[in-house]
Amino acid sequence: MPSHRLPKNWCNTNMKIKKGDLVKITTGKDAGKSGKVIKVDSRAGKIVVEGLNIFKKHARPRTQNEKGQIVDVPRPMSTSNVSIVCPSCHKPTRIGMKIDGTKKERVCKKCKATI
Repeated sequence: MPSHRLPKNWCNTNMKIKKGDLVKITTGKDAGKSGKVIKVDSRAGKIVVEGLNIFKKHARPRTQNEKGQIVDVPRPMSTSNVSIVCPSCHKPTRIGMKIDGTKKERVCKKCKATI
């Protein structure tokens, strides 16, 4: 096994982007666009953004009477290609963590508001 691969039980627990967050894409064909996170895969470090990173998928007919079709499917993208948009200052920002007693909260690096 190559040394650069991660073990099967490895999981990125330090994922700062959550489902339902508003993110802005920084690189790729949809750079500059923003959307809501639908799905988060912390093992692979990827997210699926609603209506962005759309690819065409050729679907085979399921029954004999049905025709084959081309379906638009949102594909996962790396979390390094997006930045979260702060709900209070409405700017793309990095995220810091703040510990209040027993609670751990995400904090905007630009305006210091909790996300």
